[in-house]
This record gives sequence, C-alpha cells and structure tokens, in this order.
Amino acid sequence: MKTVKLTAAVGVVMFAAVVGFAQDLPPGTHSVDDHSAENAASAQIAEAEKLLEHGDFAGAEAKLTILAGNHPKDARVQYDLGFAADHNEHDEVAAKAYAAAIAADDSLAEPKVALGLLDARAGRSQKAKDELLAAANTQMAPAELRGRAFRALASLDDGEDPIGAQNALFAALKLTPETPADVLLGAELSEQMGEPALAETAFRRALTLTPEDTEATAGLAHTLAQQKKLDEADTVVTQGLKEHPGDPRLVAQAVPIYAAENKASAAIPMMVELRASDAKFAANAEMTKVLAHLYETQNDEASAEKLYLELAAKTPNDPALLDDLGSAEVRLEKYAQAQAVLAKAFAMRKEFDDDDAWGETAEHLAFSASKNKDPKTSLMALAARSTVLPDSPSSLFLEAISHDALHQVKEARASYKAFLAVAGGKFPDQEFEAKHRLVALEHEH
Repeated sequence: MKTVKLTAAVGVVMFAAVVGFAQDLPPGTHSVDDHSAENAASAQIAEAEKLLEHGDFAGAEAKLTILAGNHPKDARVQYDLGFAADHNEHDEVAAKAYAAAIAADDSLAEPKVALGLLDARAGRSQKAKDELLAAANTQMAPAELRGRAFRALASLDDGEDPIGAQNALFAALKLTPETPADVLLGAELSEQMGEPALAETAFRRALTLTPEDTEATAGLAHTLAQQKKLDEADTVVTQGLKEHPGDPRLVAQAVPIYAAENKASAAIPMMVELRASDAKFAANAEMTKVLAHLYETQNDEASAEKLYLELAAKTPNDPALLDDLGSAEVRLEKYAQAQAVLAKAFAMRKEFDDDDAWGETAEHLAFSASKNKDPKTSLMALAARSTVLPDSPSSLFLEAISHDALHQVKEARASYKAFLAVAGGKFPDQEFEAKHRLVALEHEH
C-alpha cells in the first residue's frame, strides 16, 4: 500500500464564535465589571494564539492547557490546544482536545479535519475516514476546508480503493481549483484502475506543471513500461536520474526497465549503490529479488545466492523464494544444500500460487536429487510433477537416468525411448547418452 501523505494543519484557524465565559453577577455589581472575566480570558486566548502564530508551540500549549481546563466546553480553546499539542507531537493530548472541540461545537469543520489527519498518521484509517467525511459534509464550512478533507480522503483510499479515491478527488475539485498534486494523484489512480494511457497523459501533464517532480517522472516511466514503450520509458527515467542521481523512486523504476532491455550491467551498480546508502531500499524484499535475478542474468550465482539467503532468513516460509535459492545453489553445484532447500519448498504445496509453480519446483527438486545421487527422491518428485504438468524432454530424461541408477532396466528403457521420441535433436548431449544407454541396457535383464 502506498504511504498516505497527510500533514497537520499549517496555519492557525481563528474561530469567530463568541466565547461565553460570563457568569451570573451578584446583586449590586456594576455593569462596568460585567465582562471582566470574559475579557481576561479573551486576552489569554489572544496571547496563546500569538505564540502559535510565531511558532512557539510549547509555550502556547502550556497556556492553553490551563485555559482548556478552566473552559472545557469552549471550542476555540480546545482546538487551539489540539493544534499546539499536534505540533509538539503530543498526539494523545491533541486528539482529546480536537474531540472536545467537536463536542463543544459540531458545526465546526476545522477540528474534524485536524483529528482525521492525526488519526490517519497514526494508522487509524477507518476512524480518520469517518472524521474527514464528517468535515467534508459540513455544509457551512469554508470550501477550502471541505476540499482539504476530500483530498485527505482521496489520499487515504489511494492504493486501496482507487474508485473511492477518484470520487473524493472529484468532490474536492468541485469545491476548489485543481492543484499539481491533484493532477499527480489522478495519474496514479488511473494507473491503479488499469488505464495506463490515461495515466500517461496525466503524468505528462503533472510534469508540465512541476518539471522537477521525481514522483511524476517515476510514474510516467512506469506507465510507459506497462505499455511496452521501453525506449520512451528508458529516456524518461535516464534523464530523471541525470537530474536526480540515486533517487530511490527513479532507481526502482529504472531497474526493471533496464532489465527488460538486457541492461543488467547498468542496473546492478545503481541498485548496489542505493542499497548501501538507503536502509529502507536495502530492506525492500521485492527490489532485493530483482537484484538477485539480475545477478543471475550475469551468471553471478554467488551474489544471487547471498541475497536469497538474506531474504530467506527473514521469510523462511516463502516457497517461491526457496525455489529461487535452491535453483541458484544447483547452478553453484551445491547439490546437497539445494536438495534440502527445494525439498522444503516442495513440501509447502498449499503456499504456492498455483499447481504449475509447485510442479516446476518438483522438477527442480528432482534434478538436484539426481545430481546429489538420490534417484529415489528424484523419481518421487517427478511422479508428483506428473500430476500437474505434462511430461517434458527434461523430465523424461531425469526419469530415465534415475531408473537407470536404480538398475530398473525395463523402466529405464521405456523412459529413454520416450525421451528420444520428443527430443527432436534439441538436446544432443542427452540424446547421445540415451542412445548409448539403450544399447548397453540391451545386455541387461
């Protein structure tokens, strides 16, 4: 899921509501004193808000904490306290103050937006959505504030519910003018909804508005690659990297594009450098797998194995990862290790995405077992494979040499013949061996 880009309010919103602090006056009190308590409180609020305007959030919070205690039902004081505490990262204090402001005056949208943003940052998505929707639907609120609430809702749905996010974005645009961020979000949503051509147009428009936006550059490169426009995607991402060397988003897009163009020698150094400088990128499992696969295209199995071992230590029950690791170890001729790893993956049938993938792992296990001089395990794995995949030249040859190793003459002959019937001259070394063994097996019973 995409990270939600939500921030706290940037300016102090001053409430126009009258603050009612006056109490019943005792008999004989002169009218000149009627508003003394109210005036004192208003002066204190004004002083606190001046501190907020000057960025002294700690000083403002201290003053507002006292005021809020004395006037728990005053929406303006509670909101100001929440605003100050929010900036001081005192989230619990801020949340309580915003909630108190809403309880004091439900017609105000400001504390609803602020509380929604706070809950979104804390990962309380559903609660945040409810609060932001309430703010967006506060009809008497300023259009700018309602638009902000709708945009925050769109950001929350981004990556999870693109249709919902798009509807929220459209609602925001009905209230307020479009921004470059709106264009970028619209492009991302089009991409998520499987409309790469629309996404491409929107990403290009976003770059016209903000040419230095690396997120838009990465998005355009990605959607071009999706449409198999590799030359254009390469141009976009390469230019982006010239202007923003090592940018993680651009590197992440450049790598699969370069890999698709067989430019592993260009992609590998970029990834290695970024992994060394960016811990978050280094911890990204998908990008680590991509790097391992790139090493394999360069026949650097040792580097690939190292990365697969690193990943397997973190996710030991991922059968696809174990298959990658075992296959790399086969190519490194570590047959005993490979067989153990592939046997573990083979035993996790329910964890595979589909039966075909499990069948391929069964064949990999059969090959590693054969190389490890364990023909019984090889035949067991091939029998399992045959339940989900049709025979292939490689599986038939493995079957033949395994029967042969176990001196199962009749079965070995049948498998060698079956292999030769489908090989069609594409496997000269194995075909030569099969013919040779058939001649030798004629003298065995």
